Order: sequence, then structure tokens, then C-alpha cells
Amino acid sequence: MKTVLVVEDDESLRMLYEKELSDEGYRVLVVESGNAALDIIWKESCDAVILDIKMERPDGLEVLSRIKEKKRDMPVIINTAYSTYKGDFGSWAADAYVVKSSDLTELKEAVRRFTS
Repeated sequence: MKTVLVVEDDESLRMLYEKELSDEGYRVLVVESGNAALDIIWKESCDAVILDIKMERPDGLEVLSRIKEKKRDMPVIINTAYSTYKGDFGSWAADAYVVKSSDLTELKEAVRRFTS
């Protein structure tokens, strides 16, 4: 079973993503902060990371940078409400950039693409 780590500071979105991705057959780990995400990433084997940008320090772009420094091949999907970060140089290291939506089709397709 493939493992997906969801890094999201909004509790209702964490619960939604956990349910939806579990229903798709993934083992889903959820955390609310960048530091908690890094702790899991260094200890666990994750097949993909879904990463929010706007969080308390470290924010998503800092977490992305740290992940790619040590685990360059780990797929990271930025999932944010802000399309403006797409042009930010720091976001270019992400494997996919998905703008949050009530329709999770694009997010699920990105996860499937990197975990197949």
C-alpha cells in the first residue's frame, strides 16, 4: 500500500484529504505543521507528500526545500489556495502544483501519477 503524507494546517481539510485518499486505497498520514512533516519524512517511507504553503514557520516552501535537499526523488505536490505562488522560484522544485478546490480530481490525479 502506498503512503501519502498530507501537510495541512486546516483540520477540516486534513480530515477530508485523509478520508478521500484512504478511500482511494492509500495509507494516509496527516500532520498540521512543517516540522511535524519533516519528522515523519526523515523516519518513514512516504511515496508522496501533499504540502500546503501558508503555514506557520517553517512554511511550505521552506519544507519543500528541506525535503528536496535530502530526498530529491520524493514527489512533493504543492496544494495551496494561492495560485500566485506558482511563479515563486521556491515552488518550482515541487513535482506538481495544485490550487485547492472543492473538486479533488486534480489532486487525486497528481497523487496517482506519482505513486503508480
